[in-house]
Amino acid sequence: MGRTREAGCVAAGVVIGAGACYCVYRLTWGRDESGKIWNDDNDDEEEESSDIAETGKGAKANAGAGPGARVQGDSKAKAEVGVELKSGPDVKAEAHLKAQSGGGLEAKAKALFSILKEQASARAGRGARLSTISGTRMLAPGLPCPGIRGGGCHPVRNGARAGGRASSKSKGRTRGKSTRTPTTTTSWSVRRGKFNFPYKIDDVLGTNDLQKVLNILERSNDPFTQEVALVTLGNNAAYSFNQNAIRELGGLPIIAKLIKTKDPIIREKAYNALNNLSVNAENQGKIKTYIIQVCDDTMICRLDSAVQMAGLRLLTNMTVTNHYQHLLSYSFPDLFALLFLGNYFTKVQIMKLIINFTENPAMTRELVSCKVPSELISLFNKEWDREILLNILTLFENINDNIKNEGLASSRKEFSRSSLFFLFKESGVCVKKIKALANHSDLVVKVKVLKVLTKL
Repeated sequence: MGRTREAGCVAAGVVIGAGACYCVYRLTWGRDESGKIWNDDNDDEEEESSDIAETGKGAKANAGAGPGARVQGDSKAKAEVGVELKSGPDVKAEAHLKAQSGGGLEAKAKALFSILKEQASARAGRGARLSTISGTRMLAPGLPCPGIRGGGCHPVRNGARAGGRASSKSKGRTRGKSTRTPTTTTSWSVRRGKFNFPYKIDDVLGTNDLQKVLNILERSNDPFTQEVALVTLGNNAAYSFNQNAIRELGGLPIIAKLIKTKDPIIREKAYNALNNLSVNAENQGKIKTYIIQVCDDTMICRLDSAVQMAGLRLLTNMTVTNHYQHLLSYSFPDLFALLFLGNYFTKVQIMKLIINFTENPAMTRELVSCKVPSELISLFNKEWDREILLNILTLFENINDNIKNEGLASSRKEFSRSSLFFLFKESGVCVKKIKALANHSDLVVKVKVLKVLTKL
């Protein structure tokens, strides 16, 4: 419609211009020519003027006379108009006027008007054709859809090429309005690689589908594919029925194999999947084989990283019961060092892990005999929020109770001055810090402090 409207405006402009040219011609050069050519009587001139006036009105009211139009008068002039359309940058019109007598000025004017009309019609027809061609588009057969990773649409025009400048403009606009279909693949953000995963990461899968995901994970070496498969398995492992299914399908060794990879993102996703699976007691019996490797990697990986947090969460779940705590007793000094060095979230997670050990009296001697940094006492400051204070108070309470219950107070000579036993029991610094928290603004913290102090 845009090209048609533009052609119509051009035609209207041409008509108005032709009328203006005709008026100028009649007022200047045409008046002199009339005196030379026509020497008839006044009656003939009046009749001729009336004919010309009627012809001019008809030309403005309607599209006017076509090629070969005849004008009544003494001159009896004839105009033959030939319009030739050529392909190229512009549409050209060539007019050949042949006057059969010497005085056909009115006929020349009407013939010129007809030529301009034909030229405007030709331009309008070309504009409509180009608009139709550029507006119709389709995808080339056999090309991938843009919704598929790695694909792209290649537009082709459904029809003949338009030549010249009009064709190039139409081509440019066609490329600018490239049609794109919405993505049909999963909304999982692409880290790297190109792969169409058969499931969404939050789909709850059945046994057959879980087997397919495990097969993909086992056979693929692409990090992106491994990442998506691990996230899918980890999300499904949040459901108890799938925890058993993944174990029965042999998925635990397949997932655990990826904790040896150097890619920290893959290790993190593997830890998260094993963490969800470790809620099941039978799965813990399988995961215990890898717990030492997880612990070692957690201690040496980048401080406060996502993979370190994922490893700490897995270790916390594995130490909820007393069955596998002894496997991690060698890591106590590293855990306390990490407790001092880590950020807020690392501190909270490590204290949850250590609290699991303090709830097992059999682990007390090994726990209190390990070396700890003296700066650990700073965790009893009132500047910390409720969660940090409640965790450190619980840790102190459990250790103090275990020392009494195990009779370790009489064996103080066994522990060095840098041990946790000396820091919590002998130095007296912790007791002073705890008493200073008795006036804490948080009521929950205040109640916890009073409970600890009554046990001293």
